Amino acid sequence: MRVRLLLLLAGACAGARGETALERGKRVVEEALKGVGGSSYLSMEDRVESGRAYSFYREQLQGLSRAKIYTRYLTRPEPPVAGFFGIRERETFGKNEDNAVLFNEVGAWEVTFRGARPLTDERTKAYRESMLRNIFYILRERLGEPGLTFLSQGADIFENQPVEIVEISDADNRVVTVYFSQSTKLPVRQKFRRRNTISGDMDDEVTLFSKYRDVGGGVMWPFQILRERNGEKIFEIFSDAVAINQNLKDDLFMLPGNMKVLKPVK
Repeated sequence: MRVRLLLLLAGACAGARGETALERGKRVVEEALKGVGGSSYLSMEDRVESGRAYSFYREQLQGLSRAKIYTRYLTRPEPPVAGFFGIRERETFGKNEDNAVLFNEVGAWEVTFRGARPLTDERTKAYRESMLRNIFYILRERLGEPGLTFLSQGADIFENQPVEIVEISDADNRVVTVYFSQSTKLPVRQKFRRRNTISGDMDDEVTLFSKYRDVGGGVMWPFQILRERNGEKIFEIFSDAVAINQNLKDDLFMLPGNMKVLKPVK
C-alpha cells in the first residue's frame, strides 16, 4: 500500500508539471530506448540468440530443444513510412540446426532435409502482426513512423516492482500495452489482443521479459522470454548467449536456389 501510494503521488507530480498522457507516454518510451542502449541499439544490424527453448500446450511441456535464432534488421526508409516491415529471422532447432523456420520480407517456410514447405497464411500473418507489436522491434524500426502514438496509462506495481504502463498504437489501429520498469526503464511485459482467424475469438497475447544483460556496446537484451496466450504458457526461451553485429549474410535468410519447395500445408 505504501508503494502504491508513492506511485500515485508520483503520477500526481507528473500531472502537476503539466505533462499530458501523450507526453508522459512518449517520455517513457524515449527513456526505454536509452535503457536498451540508445544509439548502439539503433545501430544494431543483427543478433544471434542461442539457448534452450520450450513449447507448451495447455500448460503441458510439448517440446524441448536447443534453439538458435538469427535476426537481421533491414534499413528502414527515411523518413519512416507506415507499413514497412524491416526484419528477417531464421529460427533453428537441434544440435546440428537441421530444422529451421525462416521468415523474410517475401514469405515464410519450414526448412528440413526434405525441402522448404511454405507456412500457412495464418501463421505467416500471425508472425508479422506479432512482430509489428513487439516493443523491441518498435524501438528499433518504428519510432517516428506516421500515426504511431504513445499514451501513458499511469504507474502501477507488476511482480513487486514499480512500472510505467504505455499503450502504443499505430495508424492501422494495432495496439500493444507495454510495462516498463521505473528503475531500469526496460520493458518487462507487453500484451495485445489478436483475432484468431480459425475460431473467430480474440486471443490475449502476453510476453514477459527478464534477466537482462549487456550484449555489447551497452545494448541490453532479455535472456529469458516467456510467451502466453489466453493465460497459458506457449513458449519460453532461456538464452545461454546473445551476440550482436555478427555480419550475418543474406544467404542465411534466403532459400538456396537448388532447394526443393514442397507443397503448402492445407
